[in-house]
Amino acid sequence: MRALIGCGWLVAILFTCSPWAAAAEDASGWSAKAPRAEQRPAFAPDQLRITTGASLGDHGWYEKAFAVEGGKFYRFSVVRQTENVETPRRSALVRISWQDSQGRAVKADPPPGRENEAGPLPLAEPEHPLDGVTQDGWTTITGIYRAPGKAARAVVELHLQWAPSSSVTWRNVIWEETSPPPARKVRLAAVHYRPSGKSPQQNNEEHAPLIAQAAEQKADLVVLGETIPYVGVRKKPHEVAEPVPGPSTKYFGELATKHKLHLVTCLYEVENDVVYNTAALLGPDGQLIGKYRKVCLPHSEVESGVTPGKDYPVFETSLGKIGLMICYDGFFPEVARELTNNGAEIIAWPVWGCNPLLARARACENHVYVVSSTYTDAKQNWMISAVIDHAGDVLAAGKEWGDVAIAEVDLSQRYFWRNNLGDFHNMVQRHRPE
Repeated sequence: MRALIGCGWLVAILFTCSPWAAAAEDASGWSAKAPRAEQRPAFAPDQLRITTGASLGDHGWYEKAFAVEGGKFYRFSVVRQTENVETPRRSALVRISWQDSQGRAVKADPPPGRENEAGPLPLAEPEHPLDGVTQDGWTTITGIYRAPGKAARAVVELHLQWAPSSSVTWRNVIWEETSPPPARKVRLAAVHYRPSGKSPQQNNEEHAPLIAQAAEQKADLVVLGETIPYVGVRKKPHEVAEPVPGPSTKYFGELATKHKLHLVTCLYEVENDVVYNTAALLGPDGQLIGKYRKVCLPHSEVESGVTPGKDYPVFETSLGKIGLMICYDGFFPEVARELTNNGAEIIAWPVWGCNPLLARARACENHVYVVSSTYTDAKQNWMISAVIDHAGDVLAAGKEWGDVAIAEVDLSQRYFWRNNLGDFHNMVQRHRPE
């Protein structure tokens, strides 16, 4: 009797806890699954529809395995329609995991040149395709992925979770082999210089030879320091503030055109008597691509009558998606996170001074590249003018005034770490709370 009871207990555990248990599979090969029997929502496999009850804990998904060949690239796409789902990006998500032919997890592949690093390889973590365009109530979710070398199949999961009394319908699932995406190499440059303060215009002009130096090193993006026309001139922010676009952006735009590069400068902006601390992104044609108004203001700026911004714009450029933040923003994780939420791959950061550990944290926690330009003397062992990669490592840093720190990065290369937990640049979209 004891053996029978033990066997029955084991069967119950397998039935209620294993997502492989109690699978109802329709003709197209999709299986309907739930973590536990009491969490199981209602499934309509012929429609790939999931409907939850009144419990917040209801959670179910459709699952299907697609054959893959290790090392090849695959494109995934699906469209999704939700009803009564408060946060679709969290509750109606897609997850793709990699397995061998026996259904076991496989190891991740290290990037070229890092095969012999010490330590065991991490598992290939699941992929989290991002939400795309929504049209007529249907949202496209898509992504391109390289199958790990030992993978034999990709398991696609279409979820509904944490959304009581709601439903999701999935359609047009595509899994197909595709060409490898091209490399996206860009050269990022941070200028380490503090202007003399003789006049706002001279402060601007003193950067011309440094921009030329960056151009000689084939920089694609050059980042300058904070509020350049204001530094050292002994005037208040409103006394040096100007429109954007305006004289300073026109001057730096001409340099961007001359050297055929993207350029980030920073200044106090005035609009309808309101003063902002603003970073401006200029293109190789000299035109203003966009601007960001500093959201987090220190006491000194508040007391000087500066007003904070409220938006986190990210700009699509020929280099990639670029976001901007300014100085004090770096002390708080929200600014860099919101820029990442909006798609930033590179964050340009004019910064008077900050904790360099926070600079590295902003890069690592979001898996973005950060380019900082500071007025802190490198000998103070404090904030640095640097290019920081998406693992939080400093690739290049200025050591003397007038240095240009420059590094080449490949935006197509995903983050890799020996203790890897996945690609957080995409995962933050799924996991972050409202």
